[in-house]
Amino acid sequence: MTQAITRPDSASSTPLTVLIIDDEPQIRRIVRTALQAPTTRVVEARDGATALELVGSERPQLIVLDLGLPDMSGTDVCGELRKSTRAPILVLSARHSDSEKVALLDAGADDYVTKPFSTSELQARVRALLRRAARGDTADAETRIESGDLVIDLVARTVTARGSYIHLTRTEWEVLRALATQAGRTLTHQQLFREVWSGRTYGDAQQYLRVQVAHLRRKIEDDVVRPRYIVTEPGVGYRFNMVDIRRPQV
Repeated sequence: MTQAITRPDSASSTPLTVLIIDDEPQIRRIVRTALQAPTTRVVEARDGATALELVGSERPQLIVLDLGLPDMSGTDVCGELRKSTRAPILVLSARHSDSEKVALLDAGADDYVTKPFSTSELQARVRALLRRAARGDTADAETRIESGDLVIDLVARTVTARGSYIHLTRTEWEVLRALATQAGRTLTHQQLFREVWSGRTYGDAQQYLRVQVAHLRRKIEDDVVRPRYIVTEPGVGYRFNMVDIRRPQV
């Protein structure tokens, strides 16, 4: 049984406006059905130009963008959307190029789902993006982030897992902080590298991060082979999951 999509904030009783951008009617129908709820209003665009007009008039709180548009490239649409809205952008793609995914995330997309996708996967990604959007820009000002049995105190700079204090190095802490304060968002290797290493642009970002994430997983994960908190997006980067301890992931 799938869960309805609702706004995870105090305005949850007001409609959540979703903009679906896709030139294929059957894909728009699938996405609309997956996200439909009593408090959800769906508007649709068949091309990039129409989408850019609707962003101004409809002010969506969530955008689902397919890359196969007839008039503009997905990267261009994403970049233009990001100039006029801060709404989460979830990309749908039948393409598997890691470089394209990275380019989209760098252009302002928040996450992507590769076709074919399941309704449950799409809904889970949307819920994660809406939770992050509900926190807004105050994420770094929060004093405490809880995910499953992991507790991250951003003021004291401490981490506990399963009730026990976890010692982290400065770099491990910065990697975890960067991911956790943007939970649900896929961060590319370069985005993470710049955040953790203070704008440094040289060196092998993927290799540096692979080592630090491996160390982190050994300390905070129950199973490093099937991590719950820090998830790898192959060839792209990493994503931090908010885990409900009452509903463990399988």
